[in-house]
Amino acid sequence: MSTSRLFLFSVSSVLSAALLAPATFGADGKPAAKTAKTQTVKAGGISFDAPAAWKSLPPQGSMRKAVLTVPSAKGGVDVAELVVFAFPGGAGTVRQNIDRWQAQFKNPEGGEAKAETKKVKGKNVDVTRVSVGGVYTDPFGKTGAKPAHRLLGGIVETPDASYFLKLVGPKDVVDAAEKDFDTLLSTIHGPGK
Repeated sequence: MSTSRLFLFSVSSVLSAALLAPATFGADGKPAAKTAKTQTVKAGGISFDAPAAWKSLPPQGSMRKAVLTVPSAKGGVDVAELVVFAFPGGAGTVRQNIDRWQAQFKNPEGGEAKAETKKVKGKNVDVTRVSVGGVYTDPFGKTGAKPAHRLLGGIVETPDASYFLKLVGPKDVVDAAEKDFDTLLSTIHGPGK
């Protein structure tokens, strides 16, 4: 192969590779920043990894340690909200707290909704995972009854405080976020090692 043909072949190969490669530059012509898939959230004495798409908001009140909004996976306007509460010295037993969450829901016929629970492992803590759904009534009375809602929760007990992770929102939004929520629970790191 002649030198000129080899040169043209090389230039052609480089251009083809560049055109087929994914874009690595932003609209401003500068290299695009890599987007993180997760964010580390510190909530009092615990921390965890949450999806980067979940937007952190400033917590209001001394018991709220973190607040994140969870967008609809379908791009709709509905969102769910994850709030992390901390109660030094605890706030009743794990069962009492599960019962409180369960009492915020009724089944479609108006009867008691049934919470499902199981123990899962965080990084260095045990977590009680809770799931319940139905017609939701905000315990603070800010809104009326909301049909087709769901709660995913996590309860972490540490020597200093009990932490309650409560994700509540429209059922389809929470259902779509369930896998991410379970991953989040597995990344909870409590005080200590």
